[in-house]
Amino acid sequence: MPELYESTAAELSTLLASGQTSAKEIMAAYLSRIEQVDGNVRAFNSYDHDDALRQADASDTRRREERAMGPLDGIPVALKDVIAVKDQPLTASSKMLKDFVSPYDSHVTELLKRQGAVLFGRLNLDEFAMGSSTENSGFQRTCNPWDLERIPGGSSGGSAAAIAACEAPLTLGSDTGGSIRQPAALCGVVGMKPTYGLVSRYGLIAFASSLDQIGPFAQTVEDAAILLQGIVGHDRRDSTSIKMAVPDYRAALKTDKKWRLGVPKEYFGEGLDAEVRAAVEAAIKTYEGLGHEIVEVSLPTTDLAVPVYYILAPAEASSNLSRYDGIRYGHRSSNAADAIDVYYKSRAEGFGPEVKRRIILGSYVLSSGYYDAYYLKAQKARTIIRNDFNSAFEQCDALLTPTAPTAAFKAGEKTNDPLSMYLSDIFTINVNLAGLPGVSVPCGFTSTGLPIGLQIIGKAFEEAEMLAIAHAYEQQHDWGKQRPSL
Repeated sequence: MPELYESTAAELSTLLASGQTSAKEIMAAYLSRIEQVDGNVRAFNSYDHDDALRQADASDTRRREERAMGPLDGIPVALKDVIAVKDQPLTASSKMLKDFVSPYDSHVTELLKRQGAVLFGRLNLDEFAMGSSTENSGFQRTCNPWDLERIPGGSSGGSAAAIAACEAPLTLGSDTGGSIRQPAALCGVVGMKPTYGLVSRYGLIAFASSLDQIGPFAQTVEDAAILLQGIVGHDRRDSTSIKMAVPDYRAALKTDKKWRLGVPKEYFGEGLDAEVRAAVEAAIKTYEGLGHEIVEVSLPTTDLAVPVYYILAPAEASSNLSRYDGIRYGHRSSNAADAIDVYYKSRAEGFGPEVKRRIILGSYVLSSGYYDAYYLKAQKARTIIRNDFNSAFEQCDALLTPTAPTAAFKAGEKTNDPLSMYLSDIFTINVNLAGLPGVSVPCGFTSTGLPIGLQIIGKAFEEAEMLAIAHAYEQQHDWGKQRPSL
């Protein structure tokens, strides 16, 4: 019989409903697992053992009184350390916020608390979500559970690694240019970025406000659908939050529909690892074998993804991070001579090298004389990228692509080559620029045992269909059921 911590969220929910286990037993099993393996994985920045058990106790009390609040009641959910939970640390894995405790809840936290989820643990990330490997954390390097010498992806590396290592059944991350889908692929789990505006960004530490989205990590597509259901909903505090009827994502997974699935030829060119290509092509053939139509499509502006993103995202980051001035909150230098010195030294001491690099780049492209040449041109290119996707979706229901060009690389391999690191997100960035939903599901392993991910890109606000397409593939293999040996 499998351990409790190896179960899916759906299985745990069923066990709770039938009285075969309790929320406290489940939480205790995960806390024991974290104590056993997280010294090697280092997915968690922190967690409150006693508070987690108190929340689980409260869930058990509700269930005894027949007041259970749904499928998430009593299910542990760990959060990336950029999502606010009242009275818990909120550090963004940065020395700038190392002692900061959130005074309020994010919108997604409020929703999950109303549904009885046990919110515990702050998960490691690249500082302020800037990176693709979780090597830029100001606190520690998270390791890939499949090979501890390799990176878990980023920036939500802790969120992906915690699922792969069975340290939590569900986690939340944020995705600005692939920061959910890329680590999901490298860690062999399911990771999903919703359509921009579907999930409120209120209470999410901002990186690039026109690109950021909170989304779920899970062992299965069904679990991702359950967690997505729990965090969607209009929020008046977020001006980009969409007011719309929310479908039943879990129920929509079961369908006999046949889809027309597009394969963008530009995603299978130079730079794609041969083993990744073979695994993704095998996945495409699986869909073909199930009776779905495969069509080749073109996204001609694919090569603009990286340059456009690394103009727009740093520009927004330089603006968003200006609030960390050593005056209002966050790190304040103790050896400053005057107010101006406080500002300079606090930022110099609090921010790491990657954050400083992006602030400088963003400030440059927004400066007088360069705004039109870079920032404005990038915004125009972003519109063309979005139009390319619209044209492709006239020919198909969803797109199938690799999630990342390679499997997980070794720690330190790309730290001195920022451009090479930035190219890790080449297949995911355009989805954010176009505001579309995307999900990564496991589709195989390399010859050395490293996970490979298949990315499915859906139409805007068509998460239900996108997840159903992912679920249809997932049912044909057991990639996601395999576990690393820790």
